[in-house]
Amino acid sequence: MTMTMPTVEHFPELLQDRTGPCVSIYLPLGRRFPDSQQDVVRFRNLLRQAEASLALVMDDEAVEAFTAPLHELADNHRFWLHSRSGLAVYLHADFFKVYKLQRVVPPLALVANSFHLKPLLRVFQSADRFQVLAMTRDHVRLYQGNRDTMDEVTLHASVPRTLTEALGEQVTDAHTALKPVGHLGHGGAILAMHGGSGSRKDELDKDTERFFRAVDRAIVEHHTKPVGVPMVLAALPEHHALFREVSHNPLLLPDAISGNPDAFTLDELRAKAWSIVEPRYTSRLAGYIDEYREGVPRHLSSAELSEVAMAALGGRVRTLLIEDDRIVPGRVDRLTGRLFHGELSDPHAGDMLDDLAEIVLRRGGDAVIVPRDRMPSVTGIAGIYRF
Repeated sequence: MTMTMPTVEHFPELLQDRTGPCVSIYLPLGRRFPDSQQDVVRFRNLLRQAEASLALVMDDEAVEAFTAPLHELADNHRFWLHSRSGLAVYLHADFFKVYKLQRVVPPLALVANSFHLKPLLRVFQSADRFQVLAMTRDHVRLYQGNRDTMDEVTLHASVPRTLTEALGEQVTDAHTALKPVGHLGHGGAILAMHGGSGSRKDELDKDTERFFRAVDRAIVEHHTKPVGVPMVLAALPEHHALFREVSHNPLLLPDAISGNPDAFTLDELRAKAWSIVEPRYTSRLAGYIDEYREGVPRHLSSAELSEVAMAALGGRVRTLLIEDDRIVPGRVDRLTGRLFHGELSDPHAGDMLDDLAEIVLRRGGDAVIVPRDRMPSVTGIAGIYRF
């Protein structure tokens, strides 16, 4: 079993074609006691639902062998001690992945010919996700979150955590930044001090610049590129200009959190970051909705499932808007685009909206999860075409 936080880099392996049943389980988690104590109970209930669907295509012995990793997960007491907001579990005969999510997901157990990925799309393709880089002259921390929650990220080994870790023996000794000159006054007090030739303060500033540069380079490579979400800088006012001068992060937002990041609680940091990200999220979503509506009379967009399915197979769908938490039971034929309505309990069915999202993503399009109250159609989807 592999357990991690998902990024866009994980999506291709989940999209791979597989023969035989694929089990997808989603579970909202309780972050605090006593809600967290019921997580494993709810997981076992979903597991039983998955086993009931598998029993339609397997005998009892095969079902028991197939679901053994899920039972081991349920029995893993340490796993359930540390919760986030949601859980995503994917099981196939030759594949098993477990993700702890930063967003609450509706409880669901689904068996189909492919993994059900729409809830995961909302987690790592939703426009409301962001990162916060908390910098001081001495240390760095990285957070990842959304409008609802935020958690600290374990930094990649190549990211220097402190100035000393970044510069080693080349760090200027702050205690010698100023040295005494002149003569002793009454009681032996030193009458004057200065930084001497070359100014130790300039050397300290150079240390800070080199530290920021090293952090930025490693953060971009190992945290910005894999995740692909906007980044908000949280730092003292005097450090903002210096960090931006050395930064090559294309997703660093122009607005920032001003102040010592150590002085803010986690929720205060999240709220400040969301106030910066929210206008961009709202603007982006409004742009998609306007583009969809303007395209309908020109046949450059559609909300009809059959039309969007054919356009998706032809590689015409550039952006697919999908209603959050909406499921249309059935499947889309990946060769003809024909729609087959079904039941969620049928292991040969699934979610047609999920199938459409997979087809669009495989052909280089984008899938965007939209809150129900913002969705511009009643069918659960809205396809925006390339041509």
